[in-house]
Amino acid sequence: MKKSYIILALSSIISVFMIGKAFLLNEDIKMFLLTFFAVGCGLALLRLFINNSIRKMKGKSLVVKLLFFAVLLGFGLPFQAWFRKEVLFSMDSAYLPSCITITVVAVFFMTTLFGLVMKNKSSNQMRRNKKGIAN
Repeated sequence: MKKSYIILALSSIISVFMIGKAFLLNEDIKMFLLTFFAVGCGLALLRLFINNSIRKMKGKSLVVKLLFFAVLLGFGLPFQAWFRKEVLFSMDSAYLPSCITITVVAVFFMTTLFGLVMKNKSSNQMRRNKKGIAN
């Protein structure tokens, strides 16, 4: 079995277990877990977008590269400061380990899922091109 399928299965099981347990036991952390799962998925997609954008930067001028990173930091740093101050520091410290865990699990889940989807999409595209079917 491929490592990507194992990571996808484990991250799915962990996230369903953590969120399901919180809802079944009616714990106060349930909404935080959903929020941090969404944040983790968003971070994974942001990471994939930035890595793809950096790959496309080869051959671009230094001004374009600096502008890209300036915009990225211009949006990222204020959001990070707000999230740290208003969300992390204001929540109960007993919730932090579970919230960090679900965020990391969501990052692994979404990165692996997106990788598998893109891999299947490209292999389907290659099969169609071999058969002579137009896009």
